Amino acid sequence: MPSSVLPALALVLNAFVWGCAWWPFRHLEAHGVHPLWATAAIYAFALACLLAWRPQAWRALREHPGLWLLAGAAGLTNICFNWGVTQGDVVRVVMLFYLMPVWTVVLAWPLLGERPRPTALLRMALAVAGVVTILKVPGADWPVPGSLPDWLGLAGGFCFSLTNILLRRLRGVPGTGRTLAMFGGGFATAGALALAGLAAGAVPAPPAPGMAWVATALVLALCFLVGNVALQYGAARLTAQGTSLVMLSEVVFASVSSVALGASAMAPRIAVGGAMVVAAAVWSAWAPRRDGHGGG
Repeated sequence: MPSSVLPALALVLNAFVWGCAWWPFRHLEAHGVHPLWATAAIYAFALACLLAWRPQAWRALREHPGLWLLAGAAGLTNICFNWGVTQGDVVRVVMLFYLMPVWTVVLAWPLLGERPRPTALLRMALAVAGVVTILKVPGADWPVPGSLPDWLGLAGGFCFSLTNILLRRLRGVPGTGRTLAMFGGGFATAGALALAGLAAGAVPAPPAPGMAWVATALVLALCFLVGNVALQYGAARLTAQGTSLVMLSEVVFASVSSVALGASAMAPRIAVGGAMVVAAAVWSAWAPRRDGHGGG
C-alpha cells in the first residue's frame, strides 16, 4: 500500500465528519439546543478528553502566546460553520465557506509576507465570480449576502483561512498545544457568545439534559475528536497541496448528504457558482508554492 493512502483516507474521514455534521446539529436544534450551546458543549467534552490524556498540554498556552490568537480564529470558525449549516441551505453555506483562495491572498500578504502573483489574483477573481453567481438570487439588485447563514458562511471561511495561516506560523508548537488551543477556542468563544446572546434575549437557554440530545452531542463530540486526530495525522504526512485537495471532499459529502435529505436544493445557479469556487480552490492547491509569493 502506498505511504500516502492512509494519510489521505484520514483526511477523507475528517472531511466526512465536517461535511455531514450539519445533520446532528439540526437534530440538536430540533430538541431546543441552539448551535452555540451545542458547539460549546461538544468542545468542552473534547477539551476535557484532551486534558485527561495530556494534563500538561495547557502549558503551551503560556509558552506560545500565538496560540491565543489561534484559539480565537478556530473558535470563530466553528461558530460560523456550525451555526450557518444549521440555519441555512447547507450547500450554499459550504460553498461560501470555501472561499479560501480569496482570503488566503488577503491574509497571507500581511501575516506571512507572501505577495500574490498574477496567477493568485486570477484564482481570487475566479472564486469571487463564483460567489457572485451563488449570491445573485432572483430579484436582488446586488449579489451581497442576504441572510445570516450567508454572512456566517463567508465569515467562517475567512476565519478558517486565518486558522490555517496561524497553524503554518505555529508549526513549531507541539501538536497537543495546537489542538488544545483549537478545542479551547471552540468552547470559550461559543460559550461566551451563547451567554451574551442569552442575556440579550437572542439565544434561548439550553434545555434540561435528556437522552435524546445528550447522546447525539456525545457522539458528535467523539466524531470531532476522531476527525481532529485524523486531520493531524494526514496533514503531517501529505503535502499542503495534497491536503487541500483531499479536504475539498467535504464539499461533496455536504452536498450529497444535504440534497439527499432535503436540506438543500441544488439550483443551477448554485451548481455553477459552486463549481467556480471549487475550481479556484483546486487550482490554488495545485499551484506552485511560489505563486503566492512576491519574491525569490
